[in-house]
Amino acid sequence: MHVVGGIGWAQGLLRNPLPSYPEAAEMGAEAGIGPTPYTDYDQRITDRAVEWLAANAGGERAFAAFVSLIAPHYPLSVPEEFFAPYRDLPANTPGIKPDISPQEITHPAVAAMADFFAYHRAMDTPTADLARRAYFGLCTWLDHNVSRILAALEASGATDDTLVIYTSDHGDMHGNRGLWAKSYMYEDSVRIPMIIAGPGVPMSAVVDTPVSHIDIDPTVHQVMCGGSGGAESLVDVAHNPRAERLGFSEYHDGGSITGSYAVQLGLWKYIHHVGYRPELYDLDDDPDELVDLGESAAHAQVRNDCLDALRSIVDPQAANDAASASQAALIDKLGAPAKLSTQFRINHTPAPAG
Repeated sequence: MHVVGGIGWAQGLLRNPLPSYPEAAEMGAEAGIGPTPYTDYDQRITDRAVEWLAANAGGERAFAAFVSLIAPHYPLSVPEEFFAPYRDLPANTPGIKPDISPQEITHPAVAAMADFFAYHRAMDTPTADLARRAYFGLCTWLDHNVSRILAALEASGATDDTLVIYTSDHGDMHGNRGLWAKSYMYEDSVRIPMIIAGPGVPMSAVVDTPVSHIDIDPTVHQVMCGGSGGAESLVDVAHNPRAERLGFSEYHDGGSITGSYAVQLGLWKYIHHVGYRPELYDLDDDPDELVDLGESAAHAQVRNDCLDALRSIVDPQAANDAASASQAALIDKLGAPAKLSTQFRINHTPAPAG
């Protein structure tokens, strides 16, 4: 959807210095009511998934299906039927009216990201209000499509012996802190749905243990092959929750002036920016991450423990250097920075047909 002539979002390779990104204005300009190429895409994918399950899920042969829907990704516009439940909610309803000006950002890496992905600059108060309502409408649109897919699975008779995993690739700041979209290491962006149901899964269990996408691989391996390949699966975690399990995320993409990593150790959230000061949040006392303890003398040991935990997974400096070198090689291959600025530019719109 984002590839033209074999090349995707080439501008994202340029990180030092960051280029301008005028396409960010599209988010505010396109907020509204009505279908988009993305909702049309979700409709087609859902229709195909329903057809495929009807043809393949009811037999004796084992099957696996990956169904990828886009909503609630921007453009923040949704058909009227799904916008309607949120149209008349008061503006002070939690989650409807955001602070449209970013709170004072003192961290240079976060400030650079906000300056690049400057979606807020095209968001006056009415536009932001409309965008938030449309986002919730898109969530309802997603629920509608997921329900159609699960109904097709039920109609095939395969629900009771099929493992279903529901997750997302990222969250969205969605106006919180005055920021929009993904890419940040804050909870709005990195904490995502992970719901599983099926054989061997405890009914209605809520597990606080951190998990991530890498846990899907051993889960699928366990279901399809009878073992998890030595790694812990999501089904294992559901039966044996452990607070000390590590949550992890990293980012080296467009808008970032350095590699950023996040680990959750217990209820401590540590954000490591290579070459810059860290951030630290107490998710128990400060779930909105408003009090940065990244330079608090009283929390030096906590930061050291979190950094050790991060280094047990990855060498942040080495990974940052490797990402930068890989991107530099791609820039050279594509014709140096000057040529990248003339490549097909996208914010979200699917590549034109043909």
